[in-house]
Amino acid sequence: MVDDPLHPKSSLPAQRRLRRPGQGPVVAVVAAGGAIGACARYGAALAWHTAAGTFPWTTLVVNAVGCAVIGVFMVVITDVWAAHRLVRPFFGTGVLGGFTTFSTYATDVQRLADGGHPRTALAYLALTVVAALGSVWAAATATRRVVAWRQK
Repeated sequence: MVDDPLHPKSSLPAQRRLRRPGQGPVVAVVAAGGAIGACARYGAALAWHTAAGTFPWTTLVVNAVGCAVIGVFMVVITDVWAAHRLVRPFFGTGVLGGFTTFSTYATDVQRLADGGHPRTALAYLALTVVAALGSVWAAATATRRVVAWRQK
């Protein structure tokens, strides 16, 4: 066996532990946050049901609201508050990642197109992107302005 300086003889699991300390808590808070966010999204779907073949307003609103909250959250934890290292993965990735549902968005587009509603599918496809990007931008911009105003 030839000594390879790029691959020392130490075991792979030990190398992973050395390179990624503290990943267990991050994975745990993302999973817990994701469960909370997914339950909130499911609750929104139950409260505001969308019939098959119609415009999926619930998913659109959930994604736009979730993106707006992400915009506010990112400004707050980067410009205002020194958050604990697990806050961002818990709330940003977990809760808001579980709440927003871009996989359902893709499925909705496919179902609309396959169900004979190609114009509705295209409108939904475009409107969701515009709503998501617009809401995160507007929320982040408004939050920055409020923070600047409060600091005067």
